[in-house]
Amino acid sequence: MASESELAKFARNLRRDPTEWEKRLWRHLSNRQLGGYKFRRQYKFAPYIADFFCPAKGLVIEIDGDTHHADRDEAPDIFFLRSGFATLRFGNADVHRNIDGVLQTILAKLDALPDRWPGDARTSPPQPLP
Repeated sequence: MASESELAKFARNLRRDPTEWEKRLWRHLSNRQLGGYKFRRQYKFAPYIADFFCPAKGLVIEIDGDTHHADRDEAPDIFFLRSGFATLRFGNADVHRNIDGVLQTILAKLDALPDRWPGDARTSPPQPLP
């Protein structure tokens, strides 16, 4: 298992060199473009790294590549579920051929999930008291 610093370095490298399909989806998720929701890229959940994560709703989004093996999804999906997060998975072909459908699916899931903190889910989480 990778150490926390190794995982952080790996996540940084993934952010610096995303796949074409991650870049295409990020163009629609960055800067609160999708329904006003904030997303993070290559977010660390030791021992896993999520392609995209919406902290306000607890939604993990994974883009599965051409060499993807579905049997490898079970462990991270169980981990995310037990951690209280929902997961959506899309293939490269989905992002390539049907980006509008992918975005509609993501937005519908975000709107259906409960907020993880009081207030508007499209704002930042509450700051800790001094």
